[in-house]
Amino acid sequence: MKIAFIGIGNVGFALAARLQKCRHEIIIAADKASDSVTKALLQNPDFTTAATQKAIDSSDVVFLATPFMANEEVLKTLSFNGKTLVDCTNPVGPGISHGLNSVISGSERVQQWAPDAKVVKAFSIYGFENLAESKFPHPGILPVMLLAGNDLKAKTTVSLLIDDLGFRPLDAGSLDQALYLEHLTLLWIKMVRRDGHHPDFTWAYLEK
Repeated sequence: MKIAFIGIGNVGFALAARLQKCRHEIIIAADKASDSVTKALLQNPDFTTAATQKAIDSSDVVFLATPFMANEEVLKTLSFNGKTLVDCTNPVGPGISHGLNSVISGSERVQQWAPDAKVVKAFSIYGFENLAESKFPHPGILPVMLLAGNDLKAKTTVSLLIDDLGFRPLDAGSLDQALYLEHLTLLWIKMVRRDGHHPDFTWAYLEK
């Protein structure tokens, strides 16, 4: 699968590097050189680069891994033509609060800014550490990766990528559920970045 990445910082690189090891082709979408792009190419020369719109046009799936505050500016000039857009971003406000005051999810904003994309919220409930390495010493129990979106086919595609990366995909429902995934992210961030809990933990989903 050809996968374009808009944003290749800690989260973007962790996902791109692992997906590339799963034999997916990674295209970094960049209209100009940046430190993060240069660093990513030095760390993984198998990545290719293309102008953002060209990268989108030539890809099967697009990952959005920019800082949330940049999303509107980045997305408003782009066309997705019905492609799946995986939103890995989170609106984090002052004091590790929800940046949109919990009125609407960041993913719903992304859908507004990219109306011709099929937005799926995923790969957002942990820090980059657990995206770079998802193996845990618990046989038979996989870390869960929650996703949300309005298009079933797009969620099926993203679920396959989640499975590739060693997580258990769990469909949380329609895109408005992304708000609660963002709250789950804030819990993880507060535990780890604020309160000093080690980052090497994830959520699991167990059924009777």
